[in-house]
Amino acid sequence: MSPNPRVPADLGPECRTAVAAAEAAGALLRSRFPGGFTARPKGGGGDVVTDLDLLAERLVTDRIREDFPHDRILAEESGDTGAGDAGGRTWLVDPLDGSNNVVIGLPVYVVGIALCVDALPRVGVVHEPLTGRTWSAVHGAGTHGPDGRLAPVRRPAAPAGPLLAWTQGHAVRRDDPAARALRHTLELRSRRLLQLWAPLVAWAMLARGDIDGFVGYRAEAIDLPAGALLAREAGVTLCHLDGRDFPASFTGPDTDRSFVAARPELLPGLLDLVATAATATAAAPAAPTAVTGSAPAPSPTPRPR
Repeated sequence: MSPNPRVPADLGPECRTAVAAAEAAGALLRSRFPGGFTARPKGGGGDVVTDLDLLAERLVTDRIREDFPHDRILAEESGDTGAGDAGGRTWLVDPLDGSNNVVIGLPVYVVGIALCVDALPRVGVVHEPLTGRTWSAVHGAGTHGPDGRLAPVRRPAAPAGPLLAWTQGHAVRRDDPAARALRHTLELRSRRLLQLWAPLVAWAMLARGDIDGFVGYRAEAIDLPAGALLAREAGVTLCHLDGRDFPASFTGPDTDRSFVAARPELLPGLLDLVATAATATAAAPAAPTAVTGSAPAPSPTPRPR
């Protein structure tokens, strides 16, 4: 059942419920990919939602509510679906991380579930429907996958630069100077910069050691705790852009959710890249102030997930 059998006794039932719910949702998604669903626009920025998002979300939230009826649940599509607040416990459900990929037939998507206590992640599960693989983490008990506990990966910096992933929140404008400077610097100085439209996939890759680092700018809250816990429990260090510890809380403004995540031996170099981008942003001339009769400023355009 759960690929993480040795978890603290007080969180064992929660981990088992999350794994079972994620795998059941994954079976549903797998049975209807690539063609058995409908999609519609979500908001005005090019994002989408499918009926698979809604069906998988209902399946997961029903399973959690059945096992933990007094807990609060925050879900990607339906928002706050549970009125409870049992000891500060909140479940976060992303039933289909990678909806835009699904719509174009790209098989890069996962199911993500987290349990947070006092806003901090304590259980995290990511399930990949197409391969049937599940990764789970419990605070203090490591990250486990299909082959057992993930061991920390140690490797020196590659001459061609690190292999990195990037994500940014929906509310980030296309012309945001900090986001543009960060992304441009990372693209120039890395071997590859992956933009997967599915942050939880990148977190799982980082936890496994498939990529060297992950940088997020004003990341979305719903999928952050599960992925961050997978990575941290697998030996990855998480920092704010200025190097302070990054707790991966889902509360607070999105400006508190910019991060750098990497193996400890690679983190200093990645933080140097981020500092270079920050310096470039500070040195850039200010954008001209709009005057009467000028064209309106562009409206915020979220990036697709």
